[in-house]
Amino acid sequence: MEHGFMILNFINHPLYEFFSGLGLHDGNHFIQVTYTWFYMLVLILMAVVVVRGMKLIPGRLQNFLEVLIGGLKGLLVDTMGEKGMIFFPVMATIFLFILTCNLGGIIPGFYSPTANLNTNCAMALSVFMLTHIVGVKIHGIKYIKQFMGPVWWMAPIMIPVELIGHIARPLSLTMRLFGNIFGEDLVLIVLLLLVPFLMPIPMLILMIFTSLLQAFVFTLLAMMYISGAMEEAHH
Repeated sequence: MEHGFMILNFINHPLYEFFSGLGLHDGNHFIQVTYTWFYMLVLILMAVVVVRGMKLIPGRLQNFLEVLIGGLKGLLVDTMGEKGMIFFPVMATIFLFILTCNLGGIIPGFYSPTANLNTNCAMALSVFMLTHIVGVKIHGIKYIKQFMGPVWWMAPIMIPVELIGHIARPLSLTMRLFGNIFGEDLVLIVLLLLVPFLMPIPMLILMIFTSLLQAFVFTLLAMMYISGAMEEAHH
């Protein structure tokens, strides 16, 4: 994807030459990494500001984040149970990062790292690895039985089917988020070219809703995958 005007575009900056030694030769990849770091910094600074400014009577930002975090906590408990609270920091981080990246791309001159396959694939693979690490840690070698089906003689059929199903999970997480956010960014570019001074408000509202929905879907699926690995012994 070719990008137009970008506020954080250092392609012609000496920093680009420095980081090119790390393998970031492609301009699009460099922009992706730059904005990923930028949104990470935004989240860190926001957390510091909120923690230092916490009050008994919350302000707007604190109140918004309390509602958001409280909703995530309720979703996690409903999906994974009380035992799943150990994964709350991971799930909340994934949700907030994806939401921030999605919303950032709506602002003209900014870019959504989630509109790039690399970012989404990295998160999906992390969830995939965590799922099976948790399964093995909780159930030990018995975790392998989930790939063999309900009876032993079905194992030759069930093992390939289960493997394909599990491998499809990170692919599905990656492509779903990429397709929606990439398409959203394309629509935004077209609208800015057609009506640069007045972007239709209904489309902007739809983009905000889509950004929130995609962050929710990714996080919910991650919760369900990990929850399934934790409860495998009951099947």
